[in-house]
Amino acid sequence: MQRRHFITGAAALGAALVLPSARAQDLPPGPVKIVVGFPAGGGTDVLARLLGQKLGVMWGIPVIVENRAGAAGIIAAEQVARQQGDGNTLLMAHVNSHGIAPGLQPKLGYSAERDFSPIALVGKTPTLLIGGADQPAKTLPDLVALCRAQPGKIIFGSAGSGSAQHLALEIFKARANIDVLHVPYKGSAPLMNDLMGGHVQYCFEGMTTATPLIQSGKVMALAQTLQQRSKSQPNVPTVAEQGYPGFEASIWFGMVGPAKMPAAMVQRMNQDIDRVLAMADVQERLVQVGAEDGGGSVQRFADFMRDEQRKYAKTIQDAKIVAEG
Repeated sequence: MQRRHFITGAAALGAALVLPSARAQDLPPGPVKIVVGFPAGGGTDVLARLLGQKLGVMWGIPVIVENRAGAAGIIAAEQVARQQGDGNTLLMAHVNSHGIAPGLQPKLGYSAERDFSPIALVGKTPTLLIGGADQPAKTLPDLVALCRAQPGKIIFGSAGSGSAQHLALEIFKARANIDVLHVPYKGSAPLMNDLMGGHVQYCFEGMTTATPLIQSGKVMALAQTLQQRSKSQPNVPTVAEQGYPGFEASIWFGMVGPAKMPAAMVQRMNQDIDRVLAMADVQERLVQVGAEDGGGSVQRFADFMRDEQRKYAKTIQDAKIVAEG
């Protein structure tokens, strides 16, 4: 009996010694860096810092954000793709780096599927179809009718050839069977100036840029590109509800790490990000930046990214879009 008690006690002690080590394997060994491919203060950066602050408290280790801007997030993605899969370096992936670039850049320095470990979808924001306040077509059906009546003459701007805003336009052109004149700009700021000045008639633009102009009456909103109306723009109808079911062209963000991260670590991070996204103060901040529909399983995010890559690759091929530079 004594020997049996000794063996049982020894087994329990062994389990007690092993369990902390097993738990420790669920988290990275040391500080975590979240790399953001855009400047500080933008939507991607805001979401990364919000998550980093909460996860740092939850994990009991420092979680810092590093901004490595350039090439619409591609430079940051290339950096993270080269890191070890120990969880110490993560990336706030973006529709540009992990949705559009794989189909747009033939010499991309990474594989969006092979070189990363999907962790969690953080959120989607719609692009908004907007027009100058004095433009004649003030609803989506009227705009489609105008474009069909004047093929190739209605001027749509974008923030750049191959940008998320440009791809939203191309997807809509294909669905609506319209022909328009596309004028790419180097960023949203000069585009908005020309839209308000009447040099460009319509465009798809991100919510952060478009919302203040809509609120001030300088531009009008005709549609938004999530399948359901955004909580931040409840009065703007979706493209889907105006005759194009299933239409979606969101700007999205998600957490990924380098390839070969331990499955247990990926699962732990996924569950903890879900917990953070459900917090009341985080929900409030997400509404402010227009991000929603985040969370869910690792597989949900992996499937979503794969579908996005296929959608954009087809659009890029069909529209014969060539990367700038």
